[in-house]
Amino acid sequence: MSPQYWLEAATLAFNLVGLVVCLVGLTLAQRMRRRWPGYLIALIGFLIAATPMFHQYISAMRYGQ
Repeated sequence: MSPQYWLEAATLAFNLVGLVVCLVGLTLAQRMRRRWPGYLIALIGFLIAATPMFHQYISAMRYGQ
């Protein structure tokens, strides 16, 4: 099985984990005096959730599909 199939199968997991990490980061940013650590965690969560889309985009650019 190619990595593309595994990534497609794990898309839901990436989205759920990324969403939870993003929400935790935004909650921390709201409750802490310094907001940048929470925003950084939220950005990491967004990147986790967007990983399957980024991979598909890069693959499409690489192989010209």
